[in-house]
Amino acid sequence: MNTVYSEWKEYVERNLEGVDLRFKEALHLFELPLPVIGGLADEIRSAKCGELVTFVVDRNISYTNRCVSRCKFCAFYAKRQEESYILSKEEILMKVKETVDVGGTQILIQGGLTSKIGIEWFEDLFSTIKRKFPGIQLHSLSPPEVYFIARNEGLSIRETLGRLKEAGLDSLPGGGAEILSDRVRKVVSPNKVSADGWIGVMETAHGIGMKTTATMMFGHIEHNEDIIEHLFRIRDLQNKTGGFTAFIPWTFQPKNTELYDIIKEPVSATRYLQVLAIARIVLHSVKNIQASWLTQDFEVAKLALFFGANDFGGTILEENVVTAAGKEYKPAKVEEIVKAVKSVGRLVAQRNTGYKIL
Repeated sequence: MNTVYSEWKEYVERNLEGVDLRFKEALHLFELPLPVIGGLADEIRSAKCGELVTFVVDRNISYTNRCVSRCKFCAFYAKRQEESYILSKEEILMKVKETVDVGGTQILIQGGLTSKIGIEWFEDLFSTIKRKFPGIQLHSLSPPEVYFIARNEGLSIRETLGRLKEAGLDSLPGGGAEILSDRVRKVVSPNKVSADGWIGVMETAHGIGMKTTATMMFGHIEHNEDIIEHLFRIRDLQNKTGGFTAFIPWTFQPKNTELYDIIKEPVSATRYLQVLAIARIVLHSVKNIQASWLTQDFEVAKLALFFGANDFGGTILEENVVTAAGKEYKPAKVEEIVKAVKSVGRLVAQRNTGYKIL
């Protein structure tokens, strides 16, 4: 295995030197044995991030399940009017307070796409949260939401983001990326922003000094070529702007979704680890790669720390979207994350949204 591994050591060297892989070279990674790509990714992780594993204390608040997009991979949106809701500002503030009371620093506010909520609603909400809880970082509204709000209000993306930033929005999460291939998006999310549109929102955010994360949801109808296209789009924008703080790949949960007829089970843990490692090898300009304990559970998330991940994600005090698809979930306690990371011989620290150690 050492001989086989040494043959592919060039992947490590090129990553550390900031050299872009060609498409065929990246695609070839899928043909390598899992221990080999794991070893390559782990060496890159060690060189770039050291032995410290970070995590954040956070909460995901889903402000509405009303959504005109009706993506085929989603089990969260309301199928009938009587099942729909929009949280009140008071309800959201209560959830933020509960998060602050347990030491939380990050609030992720995301929801469906609905014309019932305008930009002024978000401006009032964000400014109120910042006034009452100045230590909270608002890591909220994915690119599809920003795109929808802009179009609904007749504003440009830059105007929309500028107003939201002024109201208190700190950074954008990478939600709504799914797979950044329009071949895939036309099937799983035909009513949502295109791949170019998603990238455009992120580039605009980076241009006004707003950091963001990037995600990838895989394990549905995509091919290996689509995954590489996705990674290259993230890499190319990062090379240009440096605005992504982290990349988070996670696996599609099929239960209760329209795709369940053709995809009965999430992909295997080995497929997850393979894609995670390839992301680390390809994304030379993105420092932080996050494990997804929410979709993989703790044992696989610990293994992910040897396949390129240097971050354990958040405690996620509340989550509604993945759980709607049938994934069992309970919030992670700080001491559980610390114990898990230490059990594999790594150092561990709590961070904020910008990866500053707290």
